[in-house]
Amino acid sequence: MTPRTRLGAATLAAALLATATACAGAGRAPDRAVPPAAQSRTPQGATPPGGKAAPAPFTLVASGDVLPHDSIIRQAAVDAGGSGYDFAPMLAAVKPVVSGADLAICHMETAYGEEGGPYSGYPDFTSPPEVAAALKETGYDSCSTASNHTLDDGADGLRRTLDALDKAGVRHAGSARSAAEAARPTLLKAGHATVAQLAYTYDTNGHPLPEGQPWAVSTIDERRIVKDARAARRAGADVVVVSIHWGTEWETEPDEQQLSLGRALTASRTGDRPDIDLIIGTHAHVPQAYEKVNGTWIVYGMGDQIAGEMINYSGDLDRRGNEGTLARFTFTPPAAPGRRWEVTRAEFVPQYFDTSRGRVVDLGAAVKGGEEQYAGIRDTIRDVVLDRGAGRAGLVMAP
Repeated sequence: MTPRTRLGAATLAAALLATATACAGAGRAPDRAVPPAAQSRTPQGATPPGGKAAPAPFTLVASGDVLPHDSIIRQAAVDAGGSGYDFAPMLAAVKPVVSGADLAICHMETAYGEEGGPYSGYPDFTSPPEVAAALKETGYDSCSTASNHTLDDGADGLRRTLDALDKAGVRHAGSARSAAEAARPTLLKAGHATVAQLAYTYDTNGHPLPEGQPWAVSTIDERRIVKDARAARRAGADVVVVSIHWGTEWETEPDEQQLSLGRALTASRTGDRPDIDLIIGTHAHVPQAYEKVNGTWIVYGMGDQIAGEMINYSGDLDRRGNEGTLARFTFTPPAAPGRRWEVTRAEFVPQYFDTSRGRVVDLGAAVKGGEEQYAGIRDTIRDVVLDRGAGRAGLVMAP
């Protein structure tokens, strides 16, 4: 990531401007209406005596970059009451949506530092490992960890990140501590379905892969992604989800690599079945469109879920860097053996990280609750998300 950011209150701006850049360059909100399949993580339908429960639909929620700038770290220290760091309060407003899904996936953008610090934002991020506990508390089951910041603190930072996620009970995909770990697909349960999460990044900001560890971070390669997807299917995946760190920062339109790679990956098939069932993108820092391509949904960019104030390439404070969406897809069991699990409902939840409050805002719930100051941001995000005809393909903004 290369956008520049400005973090903290106005009175601190001059002191913090040099370090407050983006990568490379209070209580629970009212519950939102959730589809029946997402009401509980317990599979629908009881198993009949002596029988086997029929597969039921499941919901999957995915969200954008978790990017703890210096101001985010300071907010977490305040929320912890001066002892450690607590990132859960800033995510509380989207917890109903995230925890209400059968499976929830995030993108952990940065590497974790040592317990007790020191921690840093741009240019080389090292985040408090307490982030992992907050992700678990919010309801996330797994995170992609392949980004251009994965190696900001080398192999040690990569290891600390995965160790902390393991300790918190959050699965991960896209980086690995061993060749064996890299070779295993991340298989997750969602009701009666098994979901594979695969993750890849375009680059690691020039940080070389650790010596002798070419498998440490998964990078984008069309043939490799297809090969991995087919291997995941052989390992038992009913649904294959590809998390991919790509695109051009600050551009709401997907770039040519996103479009061409998206077309190629969604066209890949084994027999009559697509190899990939969903693509969820991160990295651009701004929301990008959703599109159904070759019968498969692509989220080109979900924007940032957590980030400090952002300054774009023109040197201007740009609130788009704090805008994002949560994608929610309902998968329904195949109509016949050997067919794919179909997405029968596609939704997006507009969200915004309000840096003045240090909190993520579920924009739909906030506006519905009378906070009209967020209506314009919600509408801007909606227009971007629907820009490539996703509404005609069935995508709706969650109520």
